[in-house]
Amino acid sequence: MERLLFLLAVLQLLAATAAVYKQWIPNTNFETASNWDKGRVPCARDVVHFEKDKVVSVFVRSPHALTDMYLPLSGEFVLAAGAAFTAFDGSWDPGCDSGGTVRFADAEHHAWFDPTLWQDVLPGGELKAAGPVFSVDEERVPCRYDDVIFQPQTSFRVDTDSSQPVIHLRSVSVMGQELNTPSSWAAYLGGPSAPLQFHGNGTLQVTGTGCPDKSGCACGNTLDGPRICAALLRASGRQCPEPACQSPLQPLGHCCGVCGATINLDFTPDFDLQKYQDRLVQELLSQPKYAGVQMAISKVHKAQTFLGVLPRGATPLIQIVLVDDRAGGQAGTAAEQLAADIMESIAQHGEALGISSGKMEVAAGSTASGQVGSHPVSRITAGTVMGLLFSLLLLGGILFLYRKGKLRFPALALPQPWHRLEEPAAPAPNSDQGFDNPVFSVEPPDADLGEETPKDLQGSFWSLLLPSVPGL
Repeated sequence: MERLLFLLAVLQLLAATAAVYKQWIPNTNFETASNWDKGRVPCARDVVHFEKDKVVSVFVRSPHALTDMYLPLSGEFVLAAGAAFTAFDGSWDPGCDSGGTVRFADAEHHAWFDPTLWQDVLPGGELKAAGPVFSVDEERVPCRYDDVIFQPQTSFRVDTDSSQPVIHLRSVSVMGQELNTPSSWAAYLGGPSAPLQFHGNGTLQVTGTGCPDKSGCACGNTLDGPRICAALLRASGRQCPEPACQSPLQPLGHCCGVCGATINLDFTPDFDLQKYQDRLVQELLSQPKYAGVQMAISKVHKAQTFLGVLPRGATPLIQIVLVDDRAGGQAGTAAEQLAADIMESIAQHGEALGISSGKMEVAAGSTASGQVGSHPVSRITAGTVMGLLFSLLLLGGILFLYRKGKLRFPALALPQPWHRLEEPAAPAPNSDQGFDNPVFSVEPPDADLGEETPKDLQGSFWSLLLPSVPGL
């Protein structure tokens, strides 16, 4: 029965995965207590104070009586039906015995690339139930083919500072209206509210199109990965939690190391990401022994390097991240077992599923297994190979110059060992060269160069050390 209920929940989840909807959490509504420095909504005896140099859009749901209110130089109040502001007439107001100054909180710091300010929802805006599938940190922020929802009857202000000039989205819903064409979104940006709701150097652009590739599409937030991680770590105390394993894995698009397993898949044009995700959830993740295991699966682009040093583009692959809720020495062990089952399934059915190869890495418990290589060894190997390549290039350059006639080597006639055993010839009695030095036997300046012999070349010390290069 429990397994049946789980499968029903999974099927409901899978029915809503064709499109991804992310909803913005904060708002700047007048009736939201957290928007005020006193932690409560202003009452009749209060003086409401908006900072004059802060731009703000405020949605007001109901009528309010106030003693006084200071307004910003630039902003707007969006009044729902029946909402209004009136002056306090001095009558008794329950819960407002003593008035004071209540200040509206600063909304400028709410950043688009803060994963903690987004939540996954269903198309109607209902919060999506927690399930076995999660997202790496970069994908917790709206991706380029996602639908963004700002809750109906709410005001907001978002900082869109980005490392990319344009932030692409499939659609944006504001005040209950879905804007899913470039023209409708451009018209909204030209209205009075958009400049009060969005600020920053990044421009939101609606395309109205979903991912065109059945093998999946990369999220597109890689350039803003540092922003995402900085916001996430700022919210969690500026440091990643201490993992239980010695050598945690670092999935692409994730800010902190994890214990568990990762699988990188090379795929063919027949691969269907959504169908494969559904298959893994239904056939493996639904098994009781994998209760507590979560999976993230998406297409990513892994940077490639030449010899581990020189960048040479990026390769698309399917990344599967598996983590579990085990603690201590058991952390990641269930995820490791699931990864092994996935690899076994790939060995049996990979070709039919459009998977050409898979590579698994594991970090579980107090020790890490399955790690491929290590950075120091990679650097040493790369340095050795680079040294060999440099040597080959140098030798090739010398050979090239020699063949072009730009570089000449002396012709050497080395004495044979048996010649050394022969009796040396007696010196000429009337020689005016002094004595015959077998090492430095150099012709005097007035010698006839045309009669130079191999013995003379052998004795020339400088001709042995320095090749003859034109211009030297």
